[in-house]
This record gives sequence, C-alpha cells and structure tokens, in this order.
Amino acid sequence: MDCNCADRLNNSPLHAWQGHASWRVLATDFEYGCAFLQTWATWQSDRQSDPQRSAQLHYTAVLRQPLDAQTVLTHAPAALQPQAQALAQRLYGLLPGVHRLSFEQGHVLLTLWVGDAHTLLRQQTSTADAVLLHPAFDADAHNVKALARHCQRGTVLQIGSDDRAKLSDALRHSLTTAGFVFTDAPSAPEGGTVTLPHWAHYAPRWEPRQRAGGITPVAQAGTALVVGAGLAGSAVAHSLALRGWQVTVLGAGGTPADGASGLPAGLFCPHVSPDDSVLSRLSRSGVRMTLQRLRDVCQEAADWAPSGVLEHCTDGGTGLPASWATGPGAQWSHAPSAEQLHTAGLPADTVACWHAQAGWVRPAQLVQAQLQHPRIQFIGHAQVARLHTCADGRWEALDADGQVLAQADLAVLACGPATPALLPAGTPWQFQALRGQITWGWHTPSNAAALPPFPVNGNGNLVPHVPYQDGQMWVMGSTFERDVDTMPISPEDQIAAHAVNLHKLATLLPATAAPLTPWFTPGDERCQPTWGRVRVASHDRLPIAGPVGNATPGLWACTAMGARGLTLSVLCGELIAAQLHGEPLPLDAKLAQHLGTERLARQGAKAAEVAPLPAQ
Repeated sequence: MDCNCADRLNNSPLHAWQGHASWRVLATDFEYGCAFLQTWATWQSDRQSDPQRSAQLHYTAVLRQPLDAQTVLTHAPAALQPQAQALAQRLYGLLPGVHRLSFEQGHVLLTLWVGDAHTLLRQQTSTADAVLLHPAFDADAHNVKALARHCQRGTVLQIGSDDRAKLSDALRHSLTTAGFVFTDAPSAPEGGTVTLPHWAHYAPRWEPRQRAGGITPVAQAGTALVVGAGLAGSAVAHSLALRGWQVTVLGAGGTPADGASGLPAGLFCPHVSPDDSVLSRLSRSGVRMTLQRLRDVCQEAADWAPSGVLEHCTDGGTGLPASWATGPGAQWSHAPSAEQLHTAGLPADTVACWHAQAGWVRPAQLVQAQLQHPRIQFIGHAQVARLHTCADGRWEALDADGQVLAQADLAVLACGPATPALLPAGTPWQFQALRGQITWGWHTPSNAAALPPFPVNGNGNLVPHVPYQDGQMWVMGSTFERDVDTMPISPEDQIAAHAVNLHKLATLLPATAAPLTPWFTPGDERCQPTWGRVRVASHDRLPIAGPVGNATPGLWACTAMGARGLTLSVLCGELIAAQLHGEPLPLDAKLAQHLGTERLARQGAKAAEVAPLPAQ
C-alpha cells in the first residue's frame, strides 16, 4: 500500500471513530506499517479538535513476515517519523503468532498477527469497526468468509489505501456474496474534494451468527471493585481504568502489595523450551506487555531495569529451540557470550542462555504505579468476607460484620490465597498454596565484587543490584514450599529457608556463594530474617483470568499467578479488559484458552468422572 497516502487516509471512513469508546481497525496486510502510522497520527490530531474521538485505538494487522526497524523508518514519510521511531523500538522478537504493542500510555494498541493472512483470519478472534483490505487479497470464498467473521453489521471495508487500488471482479463478487455492500464514496467536506479507493460496509441479508461460547461484551464502562491490591489486582484495575471504568481496589492491609507482591525484588523473564510450549509462548506475551507497562508507569533504574537475565541451566540443557540460532527467536534468548559467563564467575563451558528481553523489578513499586491512575481508588484494611449480588445485579463486598465495603457493576477476585473462600459454592477450581522465602542483604566492600553485573536465574534466582536506602541490596530465593500457608514463619522454618537458598546460590553461582555465606548463616550479625509470603497456583500452574461462571454474571477472576506474577499479571489484566469490551485479544486465541476459566470447569468435570465411589 502507498506510504504517501496521508490526505486520502485522513478522510477515510476507516477513521469514523467519533462517539465510540474504542475504535477497532483490521488490516489484512501491515506491509511497512504506513497505514497504521497515518491512522495513529490522525487519531492523535483529533485529540484537541474532536472531543468525540474514541479514547482508545485498536489496530490489528497481518504481518506476513517479521519487519525490521530500519525498513519502517526508511518507508515512513517525514511527517510520520515520530510515530515510526516509536514503532521501530518495539519491533523485536516477532515470531509467528500474535504480538501486542502498546503506545500512548496504553491508549493506542497495535496487535500484529505474524503469518499467513488466510490462516490467521480463521484462527484468531476479533471484531472490527473498519477493515483495510489489501487489493491482492485472495478472492477465494472461504478466505472472504473468514474475513467476514471479524465484522459486525455496519463494519466499513476499504480496498487499498489509495485511489489506484484495483478491485478484481472476483474479489468484488466474493465480498458481495459474503454480505458486503459497495457504496459510493462519502461526500467531501464543504469546499473540498475527496478521492477514496473502493469501499463497502458489512450489511448481510441474514443475521450474522454469534460465536458459540463467546463472552457478551459490556455496552459501556461502569464501576468495578477489585478484591486484592497486589500485582494481579493492580494490573486488572489499571487496564479497566484505561477503558473508562471507575475502579475501587480493596486491600487487606493498610498499603498495596502487602502480600506476595511486596517481594523486595524479582525477575520478569521468558521461559524457553525446545518445542516452544504453551508456557514459553505465554511468557513471551507477558514479558512484552510487562516491559511496556513498566516503561509507561515506573521509573527505570529506580523501580526496574531491562538488564537482561543470564539463565544457568543446571539440568544440562538450554531449552532453546534449534531454529532460534538467528532471527526473531534470538532477539528473545540466545547463547551467552564468553564475557557474560566470565563476569558471572562461570566456566566457559557452562550450559546457559541469555534472555535479552528480561530484567528486574521492585514489585511493590509497579503495584503502586498502576494504582495511581485517576480512575482508581484504593481502600486499605478492607477484609472482604463475602461477595453478594444485589437485586439490580450489582456486586457488594461485605466484611465479617456484614458491612458494605464497596459496591459496583463488576467484581474481580484478585486476592491470591484468599480467592477460594470468596468463590461461589460448588466452583470446581483447585488451588495449591506455595510459601516462598527469600534471603537478602546489602552491598558491602566484602561482597560487592562477588556479585555479577546482571541477574542470574535457574534453580532460584539472584537479583544482585537493587536500589536500597542510600546504597544497594541483593535478593536471593526463593524457597518453594508446596501446600504450606503458615504465617508468620517460625524461626526454625527461617533457618531452613536460609539453608535452601544458600544451596541454590551455590549451584547457580559457586563463586558468589562463598563470599555471601555469612548472610545465610543464622547467628551472624549480617544474616537478616527471611522475607516470606504465601502465593497460590492453579492445578496446571497457569494463572486464571476470566469470568467465574455463567451462573454468576459480573464476577471475574484474575488470580493464581503462582511464581510468575511479574511476567503474566499485566497480560492477564489486559486479557480480561479485552474480553469485557470485545476488543482484539492481546495474545493468540488458543493461548488465551489456557488462561481462561472454561478449562477449570472441564478439569473439575474430569475429576468428578474419576472420583472413587463412596463406600457402601
């Protein structure tokens, strides 16, 4: 498509976003990104001149093969270079699948479907307000029908981005058969002229079939209450607030992040596996979105840093897919350099991999920053004993005395270990408590030289350089105590945790463990009490993000982050917001099912089938 099409696109029906809370564009070929850049620029220019402009712009596009940053910058017109620079910075690791890129503090969202257009149109789920159709789109009836699945009555369709676009008779016929009606070009502004390519709108003579099992989107943003003020609760609250919701967040403690999300420091990092498993793909989507959220709301170097992470693969295998030696995969993870191994104090033949898109973060700072949105109110010391539905369908959160803590149209359970007690009776979800303890210390002349310059993970992880008071601290952990939820932690359990963490460090970084041993030795003045909290995991170790069930409309869950809250919580919050509003999903549709709640109902039914018969 023509990259010098600014005047034509400025007047395009693709930009009829006035009066819409969000505007969703689907392009069947991203090419060099010019149509997206122009759409974004037009949306920006309407910010002051048009108060009816949509608050969010969703642009979904098929990218046939990965696009490099320099190509975008070369093809973008001079007037679009600011947007092109921002896009170029995010074009890393575009493996086949779905990638969500965020701009304008989350108000402009670009979803790239990397691969074959016709396959992706069949596999993915989205509903568009406007479609930009490449003139070379295959006119096969099955392909056009797949495109129509992404339309609703009234969806605008534009063929190409310039008036030279050729519309074949075959494509016109297939589009007409699928329910599109071709229309004359819209009238030009008074005193002006308009030249547009072919365009149509979706107006089938039949009623479009609704997808089975789909979630009915809300008509508009309303009020929401979120139970839980940790990573999960703050992430979903922020995503809802971006879409216009007034959100009340109820925290059990006096301040946010008083539970497991108060970890002094942790890592966000992709998971790798030779077969690129579900967890690996989910983790990449999560890391990309976590990085974007951190850049939007937190202070780099003080709250977090994109430091990269060295993974010491103590089990003998890196987990890297064979195809990742070069290309987009290597932009995520690759073999470390000899210098990286040397600076970590590891031998040159150490089995390891380097995660380029990874880093450390102080979770409480991320939680606080996400809750700073003006549409979010935090209420502390709010111990929710039960949830109740009112006659008008609104939800109430009640304390142990039956006093109303908050009332809202929507309720979200994001309270980790407290989630099971607030679920409706009979909800067939299984959880496992996971208590974790970390060992920590501050930098001193005797240990600073032994600390690597970047975080290292494997069996446990070391975050070596975290701002702390007037200096820096290091954090090592964590223990993984299954089915343990006892708090506070006894002195005996703390001693045992220090020993476990020291053993992990000795395996991970032998050269570092010896100088740091006093900090793990109870009785030494340098040894501090462990920091520990209880997390909760689902039966398959993946988070839960979705509606609780058909019998409880308006009740959702964003919980069971386990040990991956820093990597997956932002993704889960955005997934819930997308489902509520009928937006393009921020990840592959099949991957989203692995986070959804329907899987838990299936798992509960399966467990019931194999349950032993009661004794006679």
